[in-house]
Amino acid sequence: MKVKVDLDLCQGHSVCLAECPEVFNVVETEEGYPQVVVLIEEPPEELRQRVETAATFCPNRVITVED
Repeated sequence: MKVKVDLDLCQGHSVCLAECPEVFNVVETEEGYPQVVVLIEEPPEELRQRVETAATFCPNRVITVED
């Protein structure tokens, strides 16, 4: 599994962080707004459900999970 985030559309709502903090973090950018950081681009399979839940509930739908 590989996790990708469209950083141009991410608004840093932190839903992904709440769902799977092992894979996602949200930090302030130099421009002064929050944005997601993917901590593990290829997370272990045991995190799949939580990563997919984060992608599903992302308000801007910017998270993609590929096999």
